[in-house]
Amino acid sequence: MYDEFVGFVKSIYSNKKFIPLHEPLFIGNEKKYLNECIDSTFVSSVGKFVDQFEVNLAEKLGVKHVVATVNGTTALHMCLLLANVKENDEVITQPLTFIATCNAISYCRAHPVFVDVDSDTMGMSPISLKNFLLDNAEIRDGVCYNKITGKKITACVPMHTFGHPCRIDEIKKICSEYHIKLIEDAAESLGTSYKNQQLGSFGDLSAISFNGNKIITSGGGGAIVTNDENLALKAKHLTTTAKLKHAWRFDHDQVGYNYRMPNLNAALLCAQLENLDIFIRNKRETAYLYQSFFNDIKWAKFISEPSHSKSNYWLNALRLKEPSERELFLEKTNSSKVMTRPIWTLMNKLPMFKHAFKSDLSNAKALEESIINIPSSVRL
Repeated sequence: MYDEFVGFVKSIYSNKKFIPLHEPLFIGNEKKYLNECIDSTFVSSVGKFVDQFEVNLAEKLGVKHVVATVNGTTALHMCLLLANVKENDEVITQPLTFIATCNAISYCRAHPVFVDVDSDTMGMSPISLKNFLLDNAEIRDGVCYNKITGKKITACVPMHTFGHPCRIDEIKKICSEYHIKLIEDAAESLGTSYKNQQLGSFGDLSAISFNGNKIITSGGGGAIVTNDENLALKAKHLTTTAKLKHAWRFDHDQVGYNYRMPNLNAALLCAQLENLDIFIRNKRETAYLYQSFFNDIKWAKFISEPSHSKSNYWLNALRLKEPSERELFLEKTNSSKVMTRPIWTLMNKLPMFKHAFKSDLSNAKALEESIINIPSSVRL
């Protein structure tokens, strides 16, 4: 049965010798803008392409402010700092996510708290979140506390898994009710909309990634997204080593971070962003081909976009009917030079987070055992 799948993947990717999981594609003005950037000599964190990219992305997302950073993890770390996450605070998130989500929380010396995901979205479950807060949270003087641990619950970080939206509107409503800052981990979901609104525009703050495997890339790269002008100004200041503007003096008014995106990377990203709509259209066509193939397959289900959404289908995913078949599937496909991989190990299973406070995680556990990513590159 796996041979049929391998043959199908090779056919839609023009029988390439090796089919990676997700590779970047450069079909536009990348070389032109890079050459222009090099000729200008402004290749570091100051230059016109950084500014232009921030404007262009804000327009694409329908938000007021974007601050470009060196990668998605630094963007998320800064979002947490801007949300006033302090040492020993708690940050609610999901266990089914990439390690960067919990790393960023740990950089603040805060503690992740894990609630379950929904089976259909693979993202944070608003029901699990609400039940956790009903059981464990109390509001004191307008601040949310975990009445079991005594720690302040400052922020909530849902992640849009593989580009598919979680029920972010319901989560936003719950966070508002409990006075918790909402930070979207939109690292994988650029271009996805939910109820006709772009992901990354729901949170008080949001973080996006432009790593080499993302739908558009600057090699590395990330972005902080917000509609709050004061937070945006603070983000730009802190990510530029908190340096006070002056023609020649080096004065800094607080501990800052060298997190700004270099102009060279931004040049690449400006060109990539120009073709985002083409990439999404192509990836949605690929997803449709996969969905058609798996309609008559008994051993796996293709993960389709949730209702009320238009997904970028960043990474296509299967859910195996028999989780015990996972290792065999991975072995057969990868040995046939069709790259596949399992979903991430649950964060609460990792040694540094195994003692974290958590709710029932039944859905996350079932997905961890059965989800596999399959080739998802743009086919042009």
